Amino acid sequence: MSPATLAPTPRGAAVGRGIGIGLMYGLFRPRVLGAWRVPASGPVILAVNHSHNVDGPMLMGTAPRPVHFLIKKEAFVGPLDPFLRGIGQLKVDRTTADRTAITHALGVLGDGGVLGIFPEGTRGEGDFASLRAGLAYFAVRSGAPIVPVAVLGSTERRGRLISALPPLRSRVDVVFGDAFEAGDDSGRRTRKALDEATLRIQGRLTGHLEQARRLTGRAE
Repeated sequence: MSPATLAPTPRGAAVGRGIGIGLMYGLFRPRVLGAWRVPASGPVILAVNHSHNVDGPMLMGTAPRPVHFLIKKEAFVGPLDPFLRGIGQLKVDRTTADRTAITHALGVLGDGGVLGIFPEGTRGEGDFASLRAGLAYFAVRSGAPIVPVAVLGSTERRGRLISALPPLRSRVDVVFGDAFEAGDDSGRRTRKALDEATLRIQGRLTGHLEQARRLTGRAE
């Protein structure tokens, strides 16, 4: 079996969480709010805004449970490929219906794990203004609750030593919201049902982001 088809393991994600804790708390000053809202067991999807490359590692190091992230295939280059696979992360081709990634992601949830998703699909303003359908699909298909997560402060300033990162020892806020169900209890998985679920999800995510900004004093 090739590395590309190997399913991610909980042990790998646990190792990734340990690395994330060491790096994120060593380099920055994370302030974590509402982590208790993440269910202590069972499948859950963390839906995270995405405005900086550090957002994923930041969540891996601050979430109360190990996270398997869906990460674009472009990140799996050179030595990063076996490393990311080794820490339980999932490679996804965003240009097509990536059956392997879908199977692995549903497997994570089926095994009671935590799946991390950037629902905007790519790095941008991090405001949940445009969501791809993948989040709704995984939530409706698996029945797993969604926990919205806002990572704030990662783009406010550039570091002097490494401009691609926030300044060393700067504060980054990670705010977890209340878990919610994406489906409408009908069991439907049609395109219309997924579109409706996406709209419901977007409302909850943008509402959480606004609340997180007020809570942390980062309201625009």
